[in-house]
Amino acid sequence: MKLVLASNNAKKLKELQALFQPLGLALVTQGSLGIPEAEEPFDTFVENALTKARHAARESGLPALADDSGLAVEALGGAPGVLSARYATLFGFEKSDAENNRVLLDKLTGQADRRARFVCALVAVRSATDPEPLIAMGRWNGEILQSARGEAGFGYDPLMFIPSLGQSVAELSAEQKNRLSHRALASEDLLRQMREAWHLG
Repeated sequence: MKLVLASNNAKKLKELQALFQPLGLALVTQGSLGIPEAEEPFDTFVENALTKARHAARESGLPALADDSGLAVEALGGAPGVLSARYATLFGFEKSDAENNRVLLDKLTGQADRRARFVCALVAVRSATDPEPLIAMGRWNGEILQSARGEAGFGYDPLMFIPSLGQSVAELSAEQKNRLSHRALASEDLLRQMREAWHLG
């Protein structure tokens, strides 16, 4: 079964392909089908993911999967939240992982409370008008470091420290991350739902 991923993020595709392999689903990016990215006008991960999934399904005529994920920092009232990927642009800087990380550290200067969580909303729809979208949430708690550690991963991974592991997310192997992450937790839940509701696997 072919499933359109409503994202053109190659690293996200690689992570999700590994996670969804058990169901024998072939993930293809919307970009490879010539589908433009959808607008993400909402304040919540779930609403944005649902919008992206319906858009990809409408444009492709295929079932679609969308992920909306980001970082929520306690001391910043849940920011950067749904704006995680373009956080730096809110302050006049270019959109890049490095700038996002730099701005985040700047905003947390002198802040003792560095609790944060990675949040992932995954949505799957059988069609653009599917009245029963499958929705799964995953959360991964940690703390924001004072400076980056590790070379793996992407986004805020070098700044996100997982106390129970004694490592930043960027210091974990791909296998560890795919087993423990917010996206792994959401994927596990969504796979269970797809088996039940879509009769897969």
